Amino acid sequence: MRDWFLAAPPQKSILVGDLNIAPREDDVWSHKKLLKVVSHTPVEVAQLAETQAAGNWVDITRQDIPEGQLYSWWSYRARDWDGADKGRRLDHVWATSDISATAHSSRIVRPARGWEKPSDHAPVLASFDL
Repeated sequence: MRDWFLAAPPQKSILVGDLNIAPREDDVWSHKKLLKVVSHTPVEVAQLAETQAAGNWVDITRQDIPEGQLYSWWSYRARDWDGADKGRRLDHVWATSDISATAHSSRIVRPARGWEKPSDHAPVLASFDL
């Protein structure tokens, strides 16, 4: 993706998805304990940052919610996923910088993780006034 974005910089674009990388220390329940765990290793975080920079992408969720622990994924192995709250923010909404100012109202629908037969991911939403 990084090379593709460098070759053809995106404009007026939104990228959403499960990128399987929690880039920030407050995107995981324990930065220290997860440094050697897939989804938060320094190599992955650096590669994601390079990809984001290559496309001039803005992390919309963190633009709207700049501080604090924020998760979109909790393991199926954790029966008390809500109480233990050992999550990671693996799902992202990015926008190119030319439209990022139009984004607002980002949120993670955490209650969806507790529904009957849920995904281990909760929906991540953002609104754009385009």
